Amino acid sequence: MTLRSLVSLAVALIAVVILCAGGLGGILLGGDAAAECVPVAASPATSPTTSTPLEPPTVWPAIGDWDSDQVGNAAAIVTTGARLAVPPRGWVIALATAMQESTLRNLTGGDRDSVGLFQQRPSQGWGTPTQLQDPVYASEKFFAKLTTISGWQTMPLTEAAQAVQISAFPDAYATWEGPATQLVTAIADTTGLPTDGLAECGATGPWTQPVLAPVGSGFRTSNRPGHDGVDLSAPRGTIIRAASTGTVRTVRCNAVHVNTGTEWGCDRDGHPDLTRGCGWYVDIDHAAGLLTRYCHMDQPPMVTVGQPVTAGQPIGVVGSTGRSSGPHLHYEVHHTGDASPNGAIDPVPFMAAHNAPLGTTGTMPPLATIIKVT
Repeated sequence: MTLRSLVSLAVALIAVVILCAGGLGGILLGGDAAAECVPVAASPATSPTTSTPLEPPTVWPAIGDWDSDQVGNAAAIVTTGARLAVPPRGWVIALATAMQESTLRNLTGGDRDSVGLFQQRPSQGWGTPTQLQDPVYASEKFFAKLTTISGWQTMPLTEAAQAVQISAFPDAYATWEGPATQLVTAIADTTGLPTDGLAECGATGPWTQPVLAPVGSGFRTSNRPGHDGVDLSAPRGTIIRAASTGTVRTVRCNAVHVNTGTEWGCDRDGHPDLTRGCGWYVDIDHAAGLLTRYCHMDQPPMVTVGQPVTAGQPIGVVGSTGRSSGPHLHYEVHHTGDASPNGAIDPVPFMAAHNAPLGTTGTMPPLATIIKVT
């Protein structure tokens, strides 16, 4: 990392005001399924100047599958975004973009004349090759472009990233939303940056929609009487959020061959006829004997058995593992603590009664009615 990067890390702590909305108490976002929240940064002119930032490590440790060099580059992106008063949603978009473009390596060359973390091209006016290999400079250029895009905070991540990058593979960015959210949170915790907007954005009451998406197949319909939940038609890679505060009961891969009963596995998509099971799924216990289930996750969930979670906390990403014909979230609600089909109830009226109606996107109300400072 450059000296400039380290300086940026040292001064990164900025007060950020988080504006949240989405699916609760009748406060619902317009737009696409992945638009869970609208975080807005405080003006730099009004940010407190008396806070003392935490001292970031000179050499970052490895985090998860990312080594020290990759985490250091990620930290440069996150803290640059914080210094520029870009909301946390922007940090996640930038990090997911760099994960796709360079696997968080500061590359000296790529496709044609592209270089650096974001594979930006000097010939397209991003800067000189030397400038673009400075993680802070490259991040500044990315955020400068991102924040000029109308509605970027409510777009699905892949659309916002594509609007900046103009990639030949625009859908690829969605794959990285979960890993980027996790790494941003770890870096923010280390540097003392606020993470409320990542864990709880949209959670203005005790219950929230797990994703904002239309309802596809309903609960125990005439053609699917054994369907114990509803299918929410969110695209692959969309963040799945805990519907309410609780404790994780189950984290499991459940996918077997219909004919043989042998393991199908969750390292690949399932099949509607050849596969049985929920794929990667999570059960969460809530107060009053309630339980929620989240099926067909694309990759191992972000939570572990026994872990407490809050309403709106990311727990995984949408996929198509187990018995599934395409990416979506299968969502169930159970009562009396009964995780079997006997305990299943229709999630649609239940969530509506708890001011978090499923399958509704609504329209954006006036800002004054939805501001929540965390």
